[in-house]
Amino acid sequence: MSDNNDTTGSGREPDAHGRPERVVGTPSPAAERKLLASEDISAPAGFGEELDEQSAKRAERVVALFFLVAFAASIGFIAYYIGWSGRHGGMHGIDRARESNYWLGGLMALSFLALAIGITIWVRRLMTSKPIVQERHEARADDETRQRFSETFMEGAQDSGITKRPLLRRTLLLAAAPLGLAPLVLLRDLGPLPEKRLRRTYWGEAVERAKREGKKGVRLVVDGTNKPLKVSDFSSPGAMITVLPEGIEEHAHHPLNEIAKAVTILINIPEDQMKPALRNRNWDVNGIVAYSKICTHVGCPAALYEQTTHRILCPCHQSTFDATDAAKVVFGPAARPLPQLPLSEEDGYLIATDDFPEPIGPSFWERG
Repeated sequence: MSDNNDTTGSGREPDAHGRPERVVGTPSPAAERKLLASEDISAPAGFGEELDEQSAKRAERVVALFFLVAFAASIGFIAYYIGWSGRHGGMHGIDRARESNYWLGGLMALSFLALAIGITIWVRRLMTSKPIVQERHEARADDETRQRFSETFMEGAQDSGITKRPLLRRTLLLAAAPLGLAPLVLLRDLGPLPEKRLRRTYWGEAVERAKREGKKGVRLVVDGTNKPLKVSDFSSPGAMITVLPEGIEEHAHHPLNEIAKAVTILINIPEDQMKPALRNRNWDVNGIVAYSKICTHVGCPAALYEQTTHRILCPCHQSTFDATDAAKVVFGPAARPLPQLPLSEEDGYLIATDDFPEPIGPSFWERG
């Protein structure tokens, strides 16, 4: 028969003092009561303390100084991007790109770092700590919740000192304003920044210079040797060679960039195999034709040539062009033919009489 005086519900017999006997491995009743009891958590250190206004003023000036540094760095980023990184047309080489990365990256990093340091000092030196209790409740936006949020927000704004300290508020807004404008400045790259530079190559400038000197056009020179090319030097049908405009390395502002755009392949095609689209242009000299070497797909060098089929092949994605049909695309992902360079003859030398009639390389959205 069970003992009705056992009020613990554990089924254990009381000892001589009337207390239930403990089983090894179970906590004592005192420990259980201690674990289950709710205890008050004391406020964190610093709660309710008033700031030393003299120290706070010093911290305020330090924070404002960092915000001003962030502002200056952001303005420097925008000024360098607009005024220096794009100088001389913005078509810079490796050295210019490295310089641009150093300045733009360094200034933006300084801006973010100064802003982060200022905010950190603000939080640690100018804000008092306060316990925050968030109870779990059903998520709903009733009037009471909105009122409570409004009160909490205003209380937080008051505790942060942003309303009390206008110097911090103004310098923070000043530091953040250029960072908000920076993405808008960077969007210039999506606009017509290159202007007409993608539409022309150095061939056009070289032809104009030659005509000012009383010549019909600019001579073609062999890439690598810079030797002017005579018609008699390229009389064998089926041959192909890479050529450039004469004087490009001496007169171009950025020779490597201009060479990359002006590089051209010269092919000797038997005149009886020319198709009407090529023959009617009358841009060849005894079957010698010139096409841009830059593939119209993604800009790889179309440097392979099949003598038997007269096909120009780009090795990157296998775009194939028919040299006898004005470089018409016959296979692959390229969307348009290779631009053809108008050729003529002067004093036995091959010359170009004009620039490519259309932009070379991959198509771009502002062509139309």
